[in-house]
Amino acid sequence: MTITYEWRGEVDNSALNELHAEGFGHPVGQVDWSARLQRHSLGWVCAREADRLVGFVNVAWDGGAHAFLLDTVVARPCRSNGVGSTLIRVAAEGCRAAGCAWLHADFEEHVRAFYFEACGFRETAAGLIAL
Repeated sequence: MTITYEWRGEVDNSALNELHAEGFGHPVGQVDWSARLQRHSLGWVCAREADRLVGFVNVAWDGGAHAFLLDTVVARPCRSNGVGSTLIRVAAEGCRAAGCAWLHADFEEHVRAFYFEACGFRETAAGLIAL
């Protein structure tokens, strides 16, 4: 399996909507990812096997020192092969090059080991308000 990774790579809305639905267990949406990413993101990373999108992570930011991972997703057949951790590494490199000092990630308990062990995050205190 040869996977390529691209910071701020071209996004096909259909392919990303399908991957997002597979990864997060919801029906395929009609999100205009291209417009959303251009408007709100510092960057994003696309992982491709040949021409097929197999991984994605979005990086939002505050315009300064803080960047935030969103929508980290890897296609089922490519999981547990380092694709996700490479997505995060490439995203961190893009954030560092943009002058960010911190990369934040929120996640559910079942992916805790991925973020802490595979990606090198450390635990911090944080708060959340459900809206």
